[in-house]
Amino acid sequence: MNPTRFGNVMAAIAFLLWGAMPLYYQLLPNAAMDELLALRIAASVPFLLIILQSRRGRSLNWRTLTADKRSFAFASLASVMMCISWSAFTWAMTNDRVLDASLGFFINPLLVIALGVLAFKETLSFGQKTAVVFGALGLSYQVWQYGEVPVAAVLMAVFFALYGWCKRYVKYDAISCLFVEAIVLFPFAAGYMAYKMATGTSVAVSSDMSTLLLYLGAAPITLAPLFFFSEAVKHAKMSMIGLMQYIEPSLQFLLAVLIFHETFDSIKAVSFGLIWLGLVVSITEGLIKVKAKTNLPQT
Repeated sequence: MNPTRFGNVMAAIAFLLWGAMPLYYQLLPNAAMDELLALRIAASVPFLLIILQSRRGRSLNWRTLTADKRSFAFASLASVMMCISWSAFTWAMTNDRVLDASLGFFINPLLVIALGVLAFKETLSFGQKTAVVFGALGLSYQVWQYGEVPVAAVLMAVFFALYGWCKRYVKYDAISCLFVEAIVLFPFAAGYMAYKMATGTSVAVSSDMSTLLLYLGAAPITLAPLFFFSEAVKHAKMSMIGLMQYIEPSLQFLLAVLIFHETFDSIKAVSFGLIWLGLVVSITEGLIKVKAKTNLPQT
């Protein structure tokens, strides 16, 4: 498998996992967002350490990681970007706003594609341009009709796009990068949880064992797709990742409407319809190009 195709496969797996994530967070309705974030970060460190130390011939070397100052700086910045995006995402997941999360990740590809053009000088095909235009129209229509900006969706989209941009400048392997992201924020997360426990105000710790395990389980549940995404951004084009990300919100949309029975009115129907129309044009264009390549005479 060539590097570009490998990157595409990694991206597809990541977005499939993210798309199914609402099923997990439905087990934590009205979760304490501050503790959910802190415990996710704190629990990620030992989980990643076990993986790093178990790799043959590739055990953790902290000096090597810190020696690459550029990668360390961008990995640290990426961790902050992810925290903001993830907080908005989990708020939507645990407050019956899965459709908002879906919208956020329909917006994100537009920003990722824009970053690919502006930061990495990537060129867009007609189908990709169409997807961007119709996506922008879909979002604008919803904002105009409701008279308000979907804050959670916008926060998710903007900061996840910036997260992907930061990862392009990190030379670590996927697991090492995730470890750096977690360890940078670990002192803050551990200190905050220590304070909550000392003052007796921790919701997670004072709950039953199954609830506490669900809070802690957010670490491996969210790390899995991040691992695949970390590999994807190293090999696939940003514009392709942006388009493939539509897998995630599409799954979330189906879960929100069919499983969680959230309201899907005519305004959302028009908004999502415009976004999907652009996506169909882009996918059709891609399929035509693939078919044309397979029909080329072999030399």
